[in-house]
Amino acid sequence: MNKKRILITGKGSYVGTSFIKWLKQCPNQYEVEELSVRGTTWTEYDFSSYDTVLHVAGIAHVSTDPKMEEQYYKVNRDLTIEVAEKAKKNKVKQFIFMSSIIVYGDSSSGEKVIDRSTIPKPSNFYGKSKLQAEEGIKSLESDTFKIVIIRPPMIYGKYSKGNYVKLSQFARKLPVFPDYNNKRSMLYIENLCEFLKLMIDNFERGLFFPQNSEHVQTSEMVKFIAEAHMKRIRLTRIFNPLLKIAFTKVGIVNKVFGNLFYEQTISEYKENYRVLNLRDSIIATEVER
Repeated sequence: MNKKRILITGKGSYVGTSFIKWLKQCPNQYEVEELSVRGTTWTEYDFSSYDTVLHVAGIAHVSTDPKMEEQYYKVNRDLTIEVAEKAKKNKVKQFIFMSSIIVYGDSSSGEKVIDRSTIPKPSNFYGKSKLQAEEGIKSLESDTFKIVIIRPPMIYGKYSKGNYVKLSQFARKLPVFPDYNNKRSMLYIENLCEFLKLMIDNFERGLFFPQNSEHVQTSEMVKFIAEAHMKRIRLTRIFNPLLKIAFTKVGIVNKVFGNLFYEQTISEYKENYRVLNLRDSIIATEVER
């Protein structure tokens, strides 16, 4: 059987490096290379020997600094389109783009469920740049150039960065944490890696919404993290009235306790990609952290 050749554009990314490690379980089935797409040197690289280009390069954090806006569009939108155009020109068969749930806007205090009919409404230039990248590469698709667009929710796992790390720190340091009822979609990194593998194995095309099999309540997740460190944390509702007031004024409260989730059926796939459930994925993430 011929090995599938995969080029990851975005050297050293969390998703890219995790995916390379994941594929090492099948050493004779895949050949994977990483390519930095900073600067212009990458434009001279020959993509023609690859079956799939997995494009993960981009600015991931959300910024409200107006000075950053041009850079977001340059990297997240323009670069994505340039890489896809080169992949098609070099006769690559499949292009996978990592977009984001953020194309649907920020989390909210009210229940915000997303299904296939939900129209994207990005609320910042991170979300707008991702959505415009999606729109820019769709026109390139053909029977010989398949495009996969993935809109993952928050990704977490060992060595991940961002909001999950802050939650982990809270869980290990605080004696109490708000018991606030919210709902979020999340995606464990190994579940994502298995999903990407299936996208390549099955030579897929289309728009996909992978997530864990369970929606997450932030307080429940914090409790699992504390348990992984053999620590007791008390959940209390005493702060809930203050949190409700803070929703409209404090951005971090919305990020931590807001609602933003996919309806579960849009995330189902013909093969199982969810290798770990929420509790087990937290334990795997927190061990030796």
